[in-house]
Amino acid sequence: MNPFARKLADEQIELRHTRTEVLQINVGKVCNLTCNHCHVNAGPRRREIMTRETVERILEWLAQTDIPTVDITGGAPEMNPDFRFLVEKARSMGRHVMDRCNLTILLEPGYEGLAEFLAAHEVEIVASLPCYSIQNVDEQRGDGVFDGSIRALQLLNRLGYGSRLPLHLVYNPNGDFLPGPQGELEADYKTELQKNFGIVFNRLFTITNMPIARFAVYLKKNQRLDAYMELLVANFNAKTVEGLMCRNTISVGWRGEVYDCDFNQMLDLQWTGEQPLYLWDIDPETVEGRDILTGEHCFGCTAGCGSSCGGQL
Repeated sequence: MNPFARKLADEQIELRHTRTEVLQINVGKVCNLTCNHCHVNAGPRRREIMTRETVERILEWLAQTDIPTVDITGGAPEMNPDFRFLVEKARSMGRHVMDRCNLTILLEPGYEGLAEFLAAHEVEIVASLPCYSIQNVDEQRGDGVFDGSIRALQLLNRLGYGSRLPLHLVYNPNGDFLPGPQGELEADYKTELQKNFGIVFNRLFTITNMPIARFAVYLKKNQRLDAYMELLVANFNAKTVEGLMCRNTISVGWRGEVYDCDFNQMLDLQWTGEQPLYLWDIDPETVEGRDILTGEHCFGCTAGCGSSCGGQL
């Protein structure tokens, strides 16, 4: 039994899948950025990318369900050649579509009209912006990323995002500490972005950095991994468990495999152990009630006020 499972047992908490509300699809690890905190280890040199055949098989499976939300992630999901095809088909089924966008991709050569496409299909945008100041963002995501992000947000505002269409921002701490109160940070973001750039948005999601992949490498390099894990464990909050994304989400990898969440996916914590289980091989009616696979990294989602794909729990 891993330390997180033991903690749940001590607290007499069961962690099981409920009704599936979200199908989260990771369409590949290719990205135009290389961010320090990235739990996917995404970047321009990655080659993992979902094929059209896999996209079509996922859509066929989705059509047999009543899952209301399709959450598309990456990498930069828009860099998958079939991103627009996936969005169009999911929307034609009447599903709500979310795009986890790094903002700068909207300005890259070859992606002209992408923002307009998202607006035309009423896609909800969840965009990463680790801070409202240039120094913190460029330090975490690369030189020039802040300016590009601001220009992309201004473009989205002109298209109706932040008012008629949903636009949410994501904050990750720039280091090995827990996020501050989400409400206070959201108020600061709204004030600073409006005052300095005329930008509006709907919600700010605060997400704790997960001690896996690229961020784990950073922690090990600086001999901070043990201390960070101690921080997460010491701040375990049992009240966050009910809102964890793994309870109502099926996470799908770029090859079509299923996981309990995006973090488990990056650690290759398969539903069936070493042998991959693909989405199209499972009966959606059998998912509810299954035990969720956990690991020590799960303390990242339950520390303090907790965090999930939708921010503070």
